Amino acid sequence: MKDNLKRKTLLGILISVVALILIFHFTETKVTWRAIFRAKIPFLLLAFSLQFIFWLFWAVRIQYLTKYLGKTISLSYAFEITLASGFLAAITPSSAGGEPLRVKMLYDAGVGAGESTAIVLVERILDAIFFSIALPVFVIFTGFSMKLGMEVSTLFAFSLIAFLVFLWLLLKRPERLKSLSNSIEKFVAKFSKKRAEGLSEKLREEMLAFREALLMLAKKPRCAILSLLITVFIWIPEFLIPSAILEAFGCKPYFLYSITAQLLLVVISLLPLTPGASGIAEFGMSYLYSNFVPNHIIGVLTALWRFITYYLNLIAGFFVIKRRYIDLER
Repeated sequence: MKDNLKRKTLLGILISVVALILIFHFTETKVTWRAIFRAKIPFLLLAFSLQFIFWLFWAVRIQYLTKYLGKTISLSYAFEITLASGFLAAITPSSAGGEPLRVKMLYDAGVGAGESTAIVLVERILDAIFFSIALPVFVIFTGFSMKLGMEVSTLFAFSLIAFLVFLWLLLKRPERLKSLSNSIEKFVAKFSKKRAEGLSEKLREEMLAFREALLMLAKKPRCAILSLLITVFIWIPEFLIPSAILEAFGCKPYFLYSITAQLLLVVISLLPLTPGASGIAEFGMSYLYSNFVPNHIIGVLTALWRFITYYLNLIAGFFVIKRRYIDLER
């Protein structure tokens, strides 16, 4: 486990560093260094604080959804879940590694496997709804990267609708879950009959718990509205980080353009190409911001933004995973 984590972490960091070196190489480096020495520290501290707020509200959402299912976890534990899952998200394509770890940590806290899966799935759906609404609105309102923005928005919204339809068809009738669990058991039996014994019944129990948890969350409008509101509070601080960095170097914050660019970057970063979208995020950031930010700021803006939103996830998440899992293996 440790060796695998090391390889994935180093690969993500290596790709990111190479991308940043290339970006600095093609920008006005001498002017960049002058700008760095004149940086306004309070705005840099604000940028780091916004990342902490992003983590905090993510933890609040996890705790809130868990509470609505009748389970209880502390805010501090939800915060640890956020940091640890952020680490695995940063070293896996499409940030896919974060979700399984959130399910495991919720399960470790006494939340059922089916319920834990439902919570994490609802989180993804809430984020998808937010991006499906916010991205086209900001693209139309600002006119920034209109063609690219609308294409990405349309594809993203279509994928969300298709997934929700699939989920509805799967969960509409409980008997379909039994059929699915039987199919999984038969597939596993081809490789290990011992592991397949009783698997269908266990899967069916967890799938029914998953179904009931989703229905419980979906049937409560207050939960849905408040969860969406928390989701807005999660992402807006994250999207204001580049504006705080720009202010630190004496540039206009370009709030609307910057938020639009961040919305595009998050959706583009979902492409399963590199660990934590390393390389994609850096080059995407430099390309989008080059449309409205001075050339000499692009390198330092991208580097600081990536450090705060990517490397901090690696650092903070690593310590949580090390304390909870790696140290226990020794």
